[in-house]
Amino acid sequence: MNELTDALEAQIARWRTWLRRQPALRPADVDELEGHLRDQIAALLEAGLAADEAFLVAVKRMGRLDAVSREFAREHSDRLWKQLVAAPDDDAPGPAARTETFVVLGLAVAAALAVQLPRLFGHQFGEGAFYALNASLFVLPLLTAYLAWKRGLDRARCAWLAAPFAAAAVAVNAFPFTPGGHTEVLAAIHLPIALWLAVGFAYVGGNWWGNVGGRMDFVRFSGELFIYFVLMALGGGVLTAFTIISFEAIGLDVEGSAQLWILPSGAMGAIVVGAWLVEKKQSVVENMAPVLTRIFTPLFAALLVALLAAMAWTRSGVGLEREVLIAFDLLLAIVLGLLLYAVSARDPLAPPDLFDRILLVLVVSALIADGVALAAILTRISEFGFSPNRVAALGENLVLLGNLAWSAWLYIRFVSGRGPFAALERWQTAYLPVYAVWAGFVVLAFPLLFRFA
Repeated sequence: MNELTDALEAQIARWRTWLRRQPALRPADVDELEGHLRDQIAALLEAGLAADEAFLVAVKRMGRLDAVSREFAREHSDRLWKQLVAAPDDDAPGPAARTETFVVLGLAVAAALAVQLPRLFGHQFGEGAFYALNASLFVLPLLTAYLAWKRGLDRARCAWLAAPFAAAAVAVNAFPFTPGGHTEVLAAIHLPIALWLAVGFAYVGGNWWGNVGGRMDFVRFSGELFIYFVLMALGGGVLTAFTIISFEAIGLDVEGSAQLWILPSGAMGAIVVGAWLVEKKQSVVENMAPVLTRIFTPLFAALLVALLAAMAWTRSGVGLEREVLIAFDLLLAIVLGLLLYAVSARDPLAPPDLFDRILLVLVVSALIADGVALAAILTRISEFGFSPNRVAALGENLVLLGNLAWSAWLYIRFVSGRGPFAALERWQTAYLPVYAVWAGFVVLAFPLLFRFA
């Protein structure tokens, strides 16, 4: 894609980001408006207008955005955002909002009950791997159903969305895993990652490949949902503790019941409720998540630089113990998460600043660290041979290496003024299915390749 188109995509991304911060506009409204805007731009480009002119004229024709657009124009007058017109509807709750509330509460209750249902058939928490393998299947189909309902997906697309969940349920429950074996543990870890792509498909309204902005919105949604879930989990932990203490004060021991009912059911229901809160209160969370990203990015960059400096000084690599390699891979996954969310929260038209240079240091340091980890994994494989854990670690580090290497190159071009930030955005969102495909391969193929060991 040429530079002119990259600049145009960056302008559209900035316009879309502004709209997402308006409480009166739902994600579906933003998607619809972006589709109209792109149609207008395409027609104007065919008529011979330059990209910037086409964008401004197309925005002027978007007749629904009066008050929102005037506010945007006031804050971005230096970029000629003066042509936006029309006012958002009053966001007072109406029948549609009440219907959505009942739908969400119903799905949350269904998720809370679904996690308890297997206990009627002899499956108990902490006994065997049933709950570990099926944890994501209790809630992610219901979360996907909520997003599909809200986006108005037709029956055909809903059927395609149901297929991966059905296939996963059959596979993980039919495979004759060795109890406590490596492939069983790997399947339990990787299944939620693989199925999260189905959630993303529903979130973008079924149009994954043709909706770059929607994919980036899904990244934001994922990060914001994680923050909401953590906050609700902390509150739920306090509630559970006070419940136990209060009943103990009158001589009743409810600790066992709390562990069986409040914690698992609350966790499942909180995911659905958290998604609903993110959808309704995006502007509130967007002020929280970028702040956390800006706090922890410099800290993790300093950690990686110090770690690499210590390795160089002591001339030692990463330890070959499995636990050390797992911890190192978790560190790299957190770094990648910081990168992904920092990209999603950034104004694509803003010039490079100090934070971008810190993020570049983080990416380059993570790339070097990933190379060190790969060397350690290959050494371990050469000494002890192939195993499910070693092959999984090798594949995951190669997946991370591919993302980090190209991200570093695109960030260097952006910071040096030789490339647009939009290219980095597109790369990150286009790479998301790679994680899901690899996770799905681990879940479905590893048990067969390693004979369920």
